[in-house]
Amino acid sequence: MFGKDAEGHEVDSRQTSILAQGCKFDGKVQVKGAFRIEGEFSGNIETPENLIVGKTGVVRAEVKVKNAIIAGQIFGNIQAENKIELQSGSHVEGDIRTKRLVIDEGVFFEGNCSMGGEHRRTPAPQPAGAAPAPQGQPGK
Repeated sequence: MFGKDAEGHEVDSRQTSILAQGCKFDGKVQVKGAFRIEGEFSGNIETPENLIVGKTGVVRAEVKVKNAIIAGQIFGNIQAENKIELQSGSHVEGDIRTKRLVIDEGVFFEGNCSMGGEHRRTPAPQPAGAAPAPQGQPGK
């Protein structure tokens, strides 16, 4: 059973766990499927699918997910296997690590960002004393 959430994203409602507005939770949560937070959460979050923090959501946690869609507030590090989307009006304080990052206009983000897969391209080491190749002149 598929539908759309408040932000227009398609979700499988049979596999969505929700912490509603006005609810508070403190601890560690592991869920199957998506986890939507509209209330307050403190602790650790781990899901093989999506974390959705709605506009009223406040999260103080270490997060490890496949995808994260943030419209509310999050204080803590986020590790997303695939993508992190910071929507307009969101507030994020913490380091993020992901392959893909989308930041809308009007986002507050304070932290470090690490992007890319496991294999990073690094420049080849230069022999000691060798001058770096001139920029803009291939092959010289």
